[in-house]
Amino acid sequence: MAIDDLLDEHEQSERVRDWLRNNAAGLIGGVALGLGAIYGWYWWQDQGEAKRLKASDDYQAVVEQVQAGKLKEAQAKAAVLKDTPFAALAALDLAKAHADGGKRDEAIAALRGIKTEDSAITAVVSQRLARLLIDAGKSEEALTLLTSIDDPVAHEVRGDALFALGRKDQARDAYNKALVQLDVAAPQRRLVELKLSQAGGTPPKPDSAS
Repeated sequence: MAIDDLLDEHEQSERVRDWLRNNAAGLIGGVALGLGAIYGWYWWQDQGEAKRLKASDDYQAVVEQVQAGKLKEAQAKAAVLKDTPFAALAALDLAKAHADGGKRDEAIAALRGIKTEDSAITAVVSQRLARLLIDAGKSEEALTLLTSIDDPVAHEVRGDALFALGRKDQARDAYNKALVQLDVAAPQRRLVELKLSQAGGTPPKPDSAS
């Protein structure tokens, strides 16, 4: 090996050592930062899981209190679930309990208070609230709630609201739309057919329901 090559290698190694000495603090800091980020991520994951488990336990407590008829205790426990995915479910359980107990206004208030970005839950809330509003003589408001929902239950409830308003032609149309979307063996089909008949319509035959 030529002396020039040895000098080049020696010079290169010295430059590497100098660079390491000058940047040692930065390297150590970078490693520490990386390790800290990893630890922080795992800590965050653990914290999130712990919160989810606690929310699940709190929701189960709400369910048990509702089943036991302890609605005040259930309502207090449900308040703890605010800003969790279980808040809407707890409110739905409370609303049903109020409605079953003849407390329509309390049920309406519980449903109105539900805030969720889940489209499926939003549809259920709107349908249940619409039924209660029809019972309260607020059928126009019920129709507004159901404007953007296209499923058998929504069409049935829409038919109920229209029938309550005396708009039987439109009610028949809504009930027919519900029947088109319902399977022939669906449990609620017979009820919708009865409502259609009450509105002056004729239920389609099973072979023409689709």
